[in-house]
Amino acid sequence: MTETITEDGRTGRLSRPSAVTHEVTNQAPPLTGHDAAADPVLLEGVSREGAAWHVDDLHRFGRYVGSAEARTWAEQANRHEPELRTHDRYGHRVDEVEFHPAYHALMDASVSAGLAGAAWADERPGAHVARAAGFMLATMLEPGHLCPVSMTYAVVPALRHSPELAKTYEPLLTSRVYESGLRTPAEKPGLLAGMGMTEKQGGSDVRANTTTAVEEGDGTWRLRGHKWFTSAPMNDLFLVLAQAPGGLSCFLVPRVLPDGSRNTFRIQRLKDKLGNRSNASSEPEFDDTVGWLVGTEGKGVRTIIEMVTMTRLDCLLGSAAGTRAALAEAAHHARHRSAFGARLIDQPLMRNVLADLALESEAATTLALRLAGAADRAQRGDDGERAFLRLATAVGKYWVCKRQPAAVAEALECLGGNGYDEASGMPRLYREAPLNSIWEGSGNVTALDMLRALTREPGSMDAYRAEVEAATGTDRRFDAAWRELRDELVVTEDAPLRARHVAERAALVLQGSLLVRHAPPAVADAFCASRLAGDRGLAFGTLSPGTDFAGVLERLPA
Repeated sequence: MTETITEDGRTGRLSRPSAVTHEVTNQAPPLTGHDAAADPVLLEGVSREGAAWHVDDLHRFGRYVGSAEARTWAEQANRHEPELRTHDRYGHRVDEVEFHPAYHALMDASVSAGLAGAAWADERPGAHVARAAGFMLATMLEPGHLCPVSMTYAVVPALRHSPELAKTYEPLLTSRVYESGLRTPAEKPGLLAGMGMTEKQGGSDVRANTTTAVEEGDGTWRLRGHKWFTSAPMNDLFLVLAQAPGGLSCFLVPRVLPDGSRNTFRIQRLKDKLGNRSNASSEPEFDDTVGWLVGTEGKGVRTIIEMVTMTRLDCLLGSAAGTRAALAEAAHHARHRSAFGARLIDQPLMRNVLADLALESEAATTLALRLAGAADRAQRGDDGERAFLRLATAVGKYWVCKRQPAAVAEALECLGGNGYDEASGMPRLYREAPLNSIWEGSGNVTALDMLRALTREPGSMDAYRAEVEAATGTDRRFDAAWRELRDELVVTEDAPLRARHVAERAALVLQGSLLVRHAPPAVADAFCASRLAGDRGLAFGTLSPGTDFAGVLERLPA
């Protein structure tokens, strides 16, 4: 109650109004308690690429990804970042990284779902597609923990260059059992693998590496050097590049040696990164570190590129998933938030923005799953798919990873100030967005890799052409874009200068081909109009009035 004075000078008491300002209205509920796999674009792609048998398991995993508990783990794993412990309490060098229990819970769920190396032990056609779809869902939940998962998946084809090493370690790398901590590899029920390529003086120019390797008389080598960016240092095994007498070579370096003793793997520091905070990235120093040669001496790049190719595919999958996660958050917010007398999702301009983001996301997801299908069929002996994968991975990684930051920023803006708040999860998606365009080859590296494929492996161009031309004769705008691109794909003296532009157009034409053949007419028409014919502005939300917005928005994730 509060006292007041009336007009005639008498005092009285007025009732204080109830605290109605504390009633929460017009806010979206948390995006939890749903099946993240209930997504027509994802499910159609999985079935189209040969993994329809996995749909029930994918829905089970999707319910886990959409659960409140899993989302809490994701938030905790990033808030409580990994901590480096170089020595124990007695002064012994241990070089270990400690993680929050939420990180281990995420790792256990992803490895158990077969997202690490399990696909290599699965003989069913489509196994790598099934794994790719699960990887995308897990990325939508929390991408940082998937770095060690991805490298474990990717190490298997590289390790097969040394059959004896593969015989020993592959059964454990393809396991669905996650066990944290370091101990003798052969005694663990499952292993994780990593990669050590870059050094501070060279970065992507790995041939400038200065780490050295000297052969011993017992079949091992001794490594000495300092790696600049080696993620997941608590993994069990690493493929490492080092200069041997015969040239740059690839070596298997375990954290713990077969006799149970610690290999020298001195973690100098953890990187203080923009995003990817749940994942530990380190600078390890080798000093008389024991390794085993993988593949042929002097052919280290050729050996480890088998691993890089698969991690590049995961970068593309991850960026497609990160874009889709941001779109899902924006769509969820727009479905529940109202302004100016209508829900946001019914406001014309917001519909334009969401439809434009949906086109970007569907094109990225469809391309990512098509490449996962190509990888699966290539592993089963399809040379045409292997040739297609060689060129299409380069152009796909370039473009899809480049588009993620812009798409996530636009999706964040759909939430307004709510999206700028850490509690929404959108800032974490935004900080993560540039990562995949840097890892495993930045934009320049992948664009130039496209040129190498065109000049050194002409079969890759033939395979790309066959894929694209499967859609000709259906849409005049697509046909015109393909005719223009054919001329640009001719490698000339100025090709390096034009590489980014050509990679962009090659990716868009490939996406157009896939959508013309496989997406609903509303999606294919809007994509060809906006991305191939240029009927849009430079920002998202500038689709033309003739767009079938309702048809495009039907494809939004739940």
